Amino acid sequence: MSISENQVVSIHYELKDVSNGEILDTNLNAAPLSFIVGKGQIIPGLEEKIKGLKVGENADITVKAEDAYGVYDDNAIQTLPKEQFAGLELHVGMTLYGQGEHGETVQVVVKSFNDETVEIDFNHALAGKDLLFAVSVVEVRDATADEILSGYVGGMGSQGGCGCGSGGSCHTTDDDDDEHECCGSGAPGHKHGEDGCCSGESHSNGGGCCGSH
Repeated sequence: MSISENQVVSIHYELKDVSNGEILDTNLNAAPLSFIVGKGQIIPGLEEKIKGLKVGENADITVKAEDAYGVYDDNAIQTLPKEQFAGLELHVGMTLYGQGEHGETVQVVVKSFNDETVEIDFNHALAGKDLLFAVSVVEVRDATADEILSGYVGGMGSQGGCGCGSGGSCHTTDDDDDEHECCGSGAPGHKHGEDGCCSGESHSNGGGCCGSH
């Protein structure tokens, strides 16, 4: 029987960049990734092809960029006053996290900076990449009523699937020192307001900034 909506699916996977074979992420030596089908918890191209699998099956699944993290958008690059990043020790490739216009967590990467401005990229780190998933289906079960209502594996208060939102891969940063700071409200196509970037101090997740990671 094929996998259907409102079922909990647990998978092991290895993710590669189709263009060069680079391994981008894997959970082969960790707990499986669990998600509820139909809740948008993994990228749509991967979810659709997983529906055709069964427990115990393995598959190599290629997902085009447009069905993964989207095509690269040159308009998603913004130049902001450096004063909005006061208190942060900036470096090229640094990943910043903040809150988008709809309350979602957004990730940006510092592309360049000088004494006056900072150029940041709102594109997802995997935008524009065709992806290859080597997937093994570990478990399939019907979601509980609580899981269906909450949208999370485990029910209310749990964070099922990938915490990144719509991603099959949770590892989305490529900075060497794994330093995560925090930036103010913003999303592709959404201009920064007065919030700008926070200065590294902790904020509640409900505010304009998330806490420093």
